[in-house]
Amino acid sequence: MFRTMRKFRRTAGAMAVMAAVALTANACAGQDSAAAGGSSSEIHIGAWLPLTGATATYGVGEKGGADAYFKMLNAKGGINGRKVKWTVKDNAADPQQTVQIARELVGQDKVVAIVNANGTSQAEAAFPFVLNQSKVPVVNEVGGTENWYKPPRPGLFGTQTLYEDQAAAVAAWAVQDGAKKILVVHSDPAAFVNVAKQVEPVAKKVDPSVEVDRLPVKYQTTDYTPVISKVKAAKTQAVVLILTSPEAAAFLKEAKLQGLSLPTYAYAPVAAESTVALAKDAAEGLKAVQLVKAPSGEEPAVKEFRTAMAKYEPGQTAGFLALWGWSNAKVFAEITKTIKGPVTSQALTAAYHKASKVDPGVSPVMHFSASSHLGTRSVQRVVVKNGAWTSVGDFYTPPARD
Repeated sequence: MFRTMRKFRRTAGAMAVMAAVALTANACAGQDSAAAGGSSSEIHIGAWLPLTGATATYGVGEKGGADAYFKMLNAKGGINGRKVKWTVKDNAADPQQTVQIARELVGQDKVVAIVNANGTSQAEAAFPFVLNQSKVPVVNEVGGTENWYKPPRPGLFGTQTLYEDQAAAVAAWAVQDGAKKILVVHSDPAAFVNVAKQVEPVAKKVDPSVEVDRLPVKYQTTDYTPVISKVKAAKTQAVVLILTSPEAAAFLKEAKLQGLSLPTYAYAPVAAESTVALAKDAAEGLKAVQLVKAPSGEEPAVKEFRTAMAKYEPGQTAGFLALWGWSNAKVFAEITKTIKGPVTSQALTAAYHKASKVDPGVSPVMHFSASSHLGTRSVQRVVVKNGAWTSVGDFYTPPARD
């Protein structure tokens, strides 16, 4: 009897140890799942976007496009059987709010990456906590400056051609079209000035005989009457606009009113539906560069975008901003599909290091590596035809800037 009881005690003790081991294993599995995105059936990522405030148009548009892609993706089974949970919080384009949101997304929501967020200064404010302290990658951020990628920051990966390279692309385009004298009309804040300065060296690289001048304009100017008078007096052959969309529209309307007809080029912020809506027929013929193909195009990948927007985000405009969000979501998904095992922050960073050729179809092919964290320098040339933006040719890579 005593032997039987001792045997029972030993068996019970062994079972208790096994149970404890099992509980510990389950707890560890739960921790691994959290690190992988919240659960074994989910990949939890986050973003900050301006859904209210002066730049809400950008955030709302980008969110609509990415939402449509992730909903379509999840309806097809997700990424390697895992659904994507994309938590988006409104930062109203405010850096301090962005820092608080970053803490919530990383600390409370346990996201494994910040994906398709928006804003340069906003991201800069959050980098110390997200990238440096928490080691959570920030991928496909809309915005950025050259010093983000030279040298590359650990955990930061971009898909947006820098504004400086956009200016280089329009400079080369204008010269290739035959312009010998170019006038760059730009807003006066330092960020615009820096981009405007990139036009001259690239234009002269294409044709050393080209003359390039700059005309600064007070930021958010609404009366372009004196500006157009100065452009006419300059006797230029082409104009490059480094302005916001409303400012560009005001320039175009006043130019038409004063009978000024010149080849006009612009960088991506001007290549928006809002420019055409504000300038109306004065925008006809405007040339610009974009990060993606024209949303009205007939390419299969663009058609897929429009179909998904109509199905999953029927109240949203299927325009450039939505296509930005869609493209960034697709790039993230394509790279994440290559991960074998748990989708952790570390696994995502490693996957981006190896993503040497990612083709989203609607934007340039992205090439990443451990030493190169900016996926592309290429742009899509677009022009306003019959009141709508239309793609011109394929993606174009401008001459290197010295």
